[in-house]
Amino acid sequence: MKAVILAGGLGTRISEESVLRPKPMIEIGGRPILWHIMKVYAQHGIRDFVICLGYKGYMIKEYFANFVLHHSDVTIDAIENRITYHQSSVEPWRITLVDTGETTLTGGRLRRVRDYLDPGQPFCFTYGDGLADIDVPALVDFHSRSGRLATLTAVVPPGRYGALDLDGTTVKRFMEKPPGDGGFINGGFFVLDPQVIDMIDGDQVSWEGVPLEALASKGQLGAYRHRGFWQAMDTLRDRNLLEELWSSGRAPWKVWP
Repeated sequence: MKAVILAGGLGTRISEESVLRPKPMIEIGGRPILWHIMKVYAQHGIRDFVICLGYKGYMIKEYFANFVLHHSDVTIDAIENRITYHQSSVEPWRITLVDTGETTLTGGRLRRVRDYLDPGQPFCFTYGDGLADIDVPALVDFHSRSGRLATLTAVVPPGRYGALDLDGTTVKRFMEKPPGDGGFINGGFFVLDPQVIDMIDGDQVSWEGVPLEALASKGQLGAYRHRGFWQAMDTLRDRNLLEELWSSGRAPWKVWP
């Protein structure tokens, strides 16, 4: 099974970082968030990735072009013009990097990678800026059993601020960042049948607009409820939160050794 990851947006809400590099290359614990997302899938056996590039996409290409070099012990023989690779910690991934355009919207990016997907086979699809301790096999199984064309992961977003537990005018306790108002939102981490791409007319189609609305209106959009950890990296505050979780050893999405 393949996983398609959107990695082409401008990331304007985290411009402190994205002015220098594409948002999916912003680092958590010294590794791009894109790498963390790929590890989430890989730990469940999905290791074949299609990355939709756009803004500063060459930086993502350069990162993966040197992926083995940067994660291996090497001997460089300048006389013989030869590099010998020794012990390596590189992941056994297959990565297809596709330039899907600087200004293409999310639906258009998916449409542009159609030829790199397996005909007739469902695939995973997500954004390049969100992490979750998602049970990918359970999600895929839910999609398969539902018989629908598309499944999204429904999540309750974390609260932005701490809250007070009040008893009248008395503060009983502080609650740090409780969940939002209890309403579910689209958390990404889709499973899609390839025919959904037929609903995308061109580059300027947002996946979250006409295609998802059409699927919902036809009863072809399922919702897999995920009540575990989920966090989008929309702002520098979000990035710092993810970094703190990682550096403290409390990153919920990390279950690999």
